[in-house]
Parts: sequence; structure tokens; C-alpha cells
Amino acid sequence: MAAFSFNKLVIFGVGLIGGSLARGLRERAGATGEIIGVGRSVKSVERALELGVIDSAVLIDDDNALKQALHDADFVLIAAPVAQTEPLLRRIVPFIDARTIVTDAGSTKSDAVIAARAALGARASQFVPGHPIAGRESSGVDAALPDLYVDKNVVLCPLPENAPESVERVAEMWRATGASVHQMSAEQHDGVFASVSHLPHVLSFALVEQILEAPDAALKFSFA
Repeated sequence: MAAFSFNKLVIFGVGLIGGSLARGLRERAGATGEIIGVGRSVKSVERALELGVIDSAVLIDDDNALKQALHDADFVLIAAPVAQTEPLLRRIVPFIDARTIVTDAGSTKSDAVIAARAALGARASQFVPGHPIAGRESSGVDAALPDLYVDKNVVLCPLPENAPESVERVAEMWRATGASVHQMSAEQHDGVFASVSHLPHVLSFALVEQILEAPDAALKFSFA
């Protein structure tokens, strides 16, 4: 397990993915830095506080609290649905320091890159696209595990303008949770996972839909 330290990590979306990163850094790597969770409602972050996954929480619509949370942050993780990437980046860009590294956990990367360039402009160099290849059958912060990323792959898709040191810092963060880190272009990433992840999901949903429409659907599902 790689050594890793930070002073402040801000996580947008403290669910299975973001919560497991927080727990992995705290419980496996022994990191002592402050972990702040950001949510759209009190309910979305209060459970993470109860479980001790985060140290403090702020609401995304609270300008003053968000500004304070992001001030002097080492890392920001966007652990939200990919469609929320651009709005979230636009929300934080007025408040992030020039030294803050922003990364994400989205399962597609070309659109994340487009979102970062649109939202951050010349500051897109602060955004290091990432994708942890891990999950569970359950979601939410209650499902978060400190060892979720142990022996799992994490793919980083660095931008040409990313500082090598920033990319390496993000890699170190994931390695500290037990993950194996790889690099590829955003286009290559999306081609690979379209074949081995996204297409199988589409086919499985199509199959289930076909069975649901069959006259003997109940019989078939009773043996599934």
C-alpha cells in the first residue's frame, strides 16, 4: 500500500464510490487530512457524517460554506453521475485555488473532458479525468467499504495540459486505497469500456425487457 497524505479532500457525492475512497484513505492508508462531503440536501450528507465517513458537510447551494470548504483544498473528487460533471465544475470554479487538483469517477471520459474544458476553460489543466473500476450490488454511503478498491483497476485519462505531478498525485491517492492505476486516452477508455461494460449492460437490459413482455414472464423469472 502506497504512502499518501493530504490536508483537505472535498468529495461531491458521498455514496458508494466517494464514501469508499474516503474510508480507504482514512482506514487503510491512515491519512489524517480533513474530508468534506458536499451534497444537495442535508439528508444526502448527514448519513455520511453519522458513519464518520466524512469530517464535515456542506450544501452545494451555500456559497459561503462551499467557498470555505474548497479554500486551500488539495483534491476535489466529483463522484456524481457523468451528466452532473459540467454543472458541478461550473459551480466550483470560482472557489477553487490554482493548486487544487480536481478529478472525477465517471464511467465515460470523453464527455467528462468536454465538460471540463467547457466549465473550466484555461483552468482545465487542473482536471485529471479518472474512472475507478469497482462497485457493489448496493449503493449509497452505507455500502461504502474501506477495501472496495483493493486489487481493482483505476484508469486515468490525463489531458495534454495536465502537470505530470498532478496526474501522479491522483494516482498516488488511488494506490493508497489498494488500487492498480493505469493510463489511457479518453477515447481509448471509452472504446474499451463500451465493449466490455456498457454494451453488456445494454444487452442485458434488452434481454430482461424482452422477457418481461413474454406471456410466460412470471414463469421464466421464477427460475432466474
